[in-house]
Amino acid sequence: MNTKSLLKQLIADFHDQPIRPLTRRDIELPLDIEKIIVVTGMRRAGKTSLLLDVIQTLRQTLEVKRILYMSFEDERLTLRTEDLDLILQAYRELYPDLDLSQCYFFFDEIQEVAGWEKFVRRLDDSISRHIYLTGSNSRLLSSEIATSLRGRCLSYEVFPLNFNEFLRFQQIEPDSVSSRGRALMVSQFERYLVQGGFPELVAIESAEIRRKILQDYFDVMMFRDLVERYQESNLPALKYFLKRLLESVSSPLSIAKIHNEMKTAGFKVGKNSLHDYLSMSEAVYFAVIASKYDPSIVRQTMAEKKAYLIDNGFLTQLSFRYQQDHGKLLENLIAISLRQQQPQLQFIKGVQECDFLLSSQGVQIPIQVAYDISHPDTREREFKGLIKAAHFLKVDSGILVTLNEEQILEQQGVRIHIQPAWHFLMNLPDLLLK
Repeated sequence: MNTKSLLKQLIADFHDQPIRPLTRRDIELPLDIEKIIVVTGMRRAGKTSLLLDVIQTLRQTLEVKRILYMSFEDERLTLRTEDLDLILQAYRELYPDLDLSQCYFFFDEIQEVAGWEKFVRRLDDSISRHIYLTGSNSRLLSSEIATSLRGRCLSYEVFPLNFNEFLRFQQIEPDSVSSRGRALMVSQFERYLVQGGFPELVAIESAEIRRKILQDYFDVMMFRDLVERYQESNLPALKYFLKRLLESVSSPLSIAKIHNEMKTAGFKVGKNSLHDYLSMSEAVYFAVIASKYDPSIVRQTMAEKKAYLIDNGFLTQLSFRYQQDHGKLLENLIAISLRQQQPQLQFIKGVQECDFLLSSQGVQIPIQVAYDISHPDTREREFKGLIKAAHFLKVDSGILVTLNEEQILEQQGVRIHIQPAWHFLMNLPDLLLK
């Protein structure tokens, strides 16, 4: 079968197939705006489901043939840049009477085809203003958008499920009032803390099957998004670096230290390559980088960094050390949850350290994370860091996130809101609106 015939088959097959029932995510993509909608995020985080949800909505008012969906991850497709126009040719030949300006185009994992941005720009210029794209690499898409699609698009990021979505996928209604409801929230949070939030894994009870699936996610990310896409040939060094990134979650990240370790271990890799690996890991949404807060953008760029992983499932299934270290799991989970709500993750470090800074609509909120504050020394240390951060920011309140303690108190002019993690995560979207 030639390429055009295959494209016709794929287009027609999609029109003939019903879309499986989907659970709503918190992200809603716009339907009636003449902008290219770009959705980025790690593989298996739910980008395709977001597109299918939009398509399901459109099918209620549009003829199904006016919606073209194409997944570039289909193993039968091996398109080059010059082949992209065959999609339009196949579509026109299938439906010669269609006015393509009134049609919607959905291209899933479009970064698989080099030169896609010129095709999309031509499509937007001369054919349709209803275009949706997904990709698993924020940096490549961003750079291509910056050169070819600037001013034409709206971008959305998709992460694994947040806690509210995790409950929704299990058809559990949030209840923080009744004793029974609070107990259910606590038990579900403890499961979420260890299992993570990849949508496919929510309904899987077997820990062994979840482990195998997460290992497959990791392998696909490494080989397709890092090795193939970036044409990285030093696979042993890359593997070691990713493992080192995994083991150092929440700790200060020193590329120089890792480089010395690798040299001692016999790896032949330059320090600049390790900086590239870090950027690549962030670009494919494996890692999230936190920067030390500083009013000076220049100093902030040069300051200390920390790394967190996109999902707790990677921590518990790719490293034995995190299966019992719930303190690290909690800090990683809060980091990713905050990153979902704001484009940059920051921490405060000076005389005392505060884990995170939440910035919303000109309001800054220092956030400290401690799994257990029952010991007086731990309690005092966490309070001191939060109070120092509040004084530094010149704000009068902060949040201390714990596993299950809840209290409001005041010390040294700072109102400290101690919150259980499940309660904090459930109310985080509302907190940003205050």
